[in-house]
Amino acid sequence: MELSIVRIGNSRGLRLPKEILDRLGFSDKVEAVLGENSLTLYAVKKPREGWSEAAKAMHAAGEDELLIPDILDDDLTEGNPW
Repeated sequence: MELSIVRIGNSRGLRLPKEILDRLGFSDKVEAVLGENSLTLYAVKKPREGWSEAAKAMHAAGEDELLIPDILDDDLTEGNPW
């Protein structure tokens, strides 16, 4: 696809069709990565996006066990120095 570079104030920019923005999940921001002779745009993902689904999948596969033993007492109120 060939796009024209347009003047935007003192800058220049690209106008992307709405269908492309929707298909790629672009909203208000994109991540731009410069190559030697290229520019690649990526949708900016929200922090922790997909973590809930990943945790459910780990639980279903039995992969959610503690890696470090729980050494604290369940009742922290008795003899608590704090």
